[in-house]
Amino acid sequence: MSVIEIRGLSKKFGDLSVLRGVNFSVEEGERIVIIGGSGCGKSVFLRCIELLETPDAGNIFIDGQEITAPDCDIDKIRQSMGMVYQRFNLFAHLNVMDNLCLAPVTLLKMPRADAEKKAMELLVQVGLVAKADAYPQVLSGGQQQRIAICRTLMMNPKVILFDEPTSALDPTMVGEVLAVIRMLAKKNLTMIIVTHEMNFAREVATKILFFADGGIYEQGTPAEIFDNPKREKTVAFIQREKYFHYEITERHFDLMEMQNKIALFAEKYGLSNKYTYRVQLCCEEIIYEMLDNACAGDEISMVIDITYAEAVKQTEFKVLCGGKNYNPLANEKFDEEDLGAVILRNVTKDFSHSYEGGVNKISFKL
Repeated sequence: MSVIEIRGLSKKFGDLSVLRGVNFSVEEGERIVIIGGSGCGKSVFLRCIELLETPDAGNIFIDGQEITAPDCDIDKIRQSMGMVYQRFNLFAHLNVMDNLCLAPVTLLKMPRADAEKKAMELLVQVGLVAKADAYPQVLSGGQQQRIAICRTLMMNPKVILFDEPTSALDPTMVGEVLAVIRMLAKKNLTMIIVTHEMNFAREVATKILFFADGGIYEQGTPAEIFDNPKREKTVAFIQREKYFHYEITERHFDLMEMQNKIALFAEKYGLSNKYTYRVQLCCEEIIYEMLDNACAGDEISMVIDITYAEAVKQTEFKVLCGGKNYNPLANEKFDEEDLGAVILRNVTKDFSHSYEGGVNKISFKL
C-alpha cells in the first residue's frame, strides 16, 4: 500500500487553474523531489497533501486513509506527516528545547524526560546541542531551519514534506540545511521535497517530478530528467534556456538596433564580450548571406531565434527566410568573395538547411 496516493487532484484560485487532475503515489522510502518554474503549482500541491489548501476536486489517501473525506480526523492523520516550511515557523516565545518538546509531549503524550532525551539526540545530529536553551531570534536562518527539521522528526513522521526549505536562507546557509536533509535521505525516510536546488535534487531523489501546465509534466529518475529529458519544457527548464527573437521585414533593416538588442540580451545572462561578439557576428553573416542570395526585392520575411542554454553554455540559432532555395554552406570550397560563408563555416557547428514551402530553414550552434 502506498504511503500517499493522489487521484484527480485539482485546485483553482479564482479563474486560475493551478492543478488539473493530478494523479500520483508515493511508496515507503521514496524521496520525491519536485522541480519547476515559479507559479507552476509545486507548493500548492504539497499544501494540498496536508490539507493546508483544500482541493476543489480529487482524493488524497495517507496510509490508506482518505483525508479528503468529510468525516476524516485530519489533525490525527497530520501527526504522521511532518512539514518543513520556507519560513521555519518556530515559536518565538519558546527556546529550542521547548520548541522541540511541545508537540510530542502534548499530542503523543510523551514524557517530558523522554522528549528531552530525543531532542538532544537530534540536536547532536544537526550540530546544535549548544543552542538547546537559545531562543529563535538569536539563531541564524540556517540554524532555525535545522531546528525546524528536528521539530518535525520529534513526531516520528511516516513522511516529511519540505516546501522549498532553503528559499528564505542566505546563500551561505543553504549548504548546512541541505546537509541535514541528505543525512535524512541516507536513513530511507519517505520525503517529498520542493526545491530549486538542482544539484541537491540530483543527489537525493529517487524520483524527480517536473511540474508545468497544471501538474506533473514529466517524471523519471534523476538521470532521466537531468541527463535525458524527453519533453520540450523540461529540456528548457533543465538547461535554463533563454530566448532572443528578431524579425526582419525589409532589406535595409537597422543592423545596429539588432546588434544592440543582442548585446543587452547577452549582458542580462552574463555572456562574455568575446562570446557576445561571436553571436553578433553569426547573426550578421547569416542575415546578409540570405539577403544577398535568397531574397528578391525589398520586402523581406526573415526570423532569427537564438536560444542560449545556460546549463551547457551553448547557443543555438534558428533562421526562417522566405525566398529561393539557398544553403550558405552548400559548397565545399569558397572563394574569397564568400567571406560570410567562410565565417559561418569557421565559427559554427551542426549546421543544417532545409527548404519547404518557399522557406529556408537553417539551424546551427555556436
